[in-house]
Amino acid sequence: QVQLVVSGGGLVQAGGSLSLSCAASGRTPSSRAMGWFRQAPGKEREFVATISRTGGTTSYSDSVKGRFTISRNHAKNTVNLQMNSLKPEDTAVYYCAARDSGGASFELKDYAYWGQGTQVTVSS
Repeated sequence: QVQLVVSGGGLVQAGGSLSLSCAASGRTPSSRAMGWFRQAPGKEREFVATISRTGGTTSYSDSVKGRFTISRNHAKNTVNLQMNSLKPEDTAVYYCAARDSGGASFELKDYAYWGQGTQVTVSS
């Protein structure tokens, strides 16, 4: 089992920045690929960013590429999502997730463990 605790989020004006953090604990968190997903009201949960076990591979959705950065700290067992140049359309509940394997993935179905969501609201 893996436990994921998300922190960060909040309210920010368009063009601003926020940072999310996901703290992992339990069974071998550092050996797992991690991902961030988000869900806006009335919409499906969608992929945002993913990072491989080693941190050597990252991938982003087209909508956040160039604005968001995913990173991980193995010593602290955390995965961070730095969000810059935020837009109102980035408003959503953001979720951290962990895989049972080390390869990065954009597929929601590939993730076995999920943290609680955190609200990100971007005002125009």
